[in-house]
Amino acid sequence: MAVVYLVRHGHADYAEIDGRGWPGATADYAPLSDLGFQQARQAAQELAQVGAVELVSSPMTRALQTAGILASRLRLPVHVQFDLREWLPDDQFLWRGHADVRAAVADFDRCAFEWPPGERRSWEPLSAVRARAETALRAATKLLAADDIVIAVCHEMVIWSLTGERSTGTGKWRRIELS
Repeated sequence: MAVVYLVRHGHADYAEIDGRGWPGATADYAPLSDLGFQQARQAAQELAQVGAVELVSSPMTRALQTAGILASRLRLPVHVQFDLREWLPDDQFLWRGHADVRAAVADFDRCAFEWPPGERRSWEPLSAVRARAETALRAATKLLAADDIVIAVCHEMVIWSLTGERSTGTGKWRRIELS
């Protein structure tokens, strides 16, 4: 059974993205804020002693920067796992900004996080987030020994899908066992 530490990326700074008027998925380019860098350094300090042998990350900027700070402290390379990415509020990438995302989240919540029977929504159901995250983590651990430890830098919705804990603060982490 592999032990995985799921780290939520540090706090992001969306000011430049918002200032440019970039829509939707371009928010994924937002870098860490000063607070986010502090949170990533704190997570690296806390996780330095767990004995991780593998470090994987979501491909999104805020996660990659967090992973880079962890990598420097832990002296591990960062391996990108695309399916540790953020939840999709619209699988056609048509959302334009925060209002569209909030509307998708509201519908997601109303539907208890899954598409209603016989219906399809544009947002990603929680079960799909869990399935892709589990697949990514299994890929990251398949060549490791059973007792090896992996750190995965990802997003709140990914952590929720795997732990059942909806609110993991930026820069915080949760430990899971992956069978």
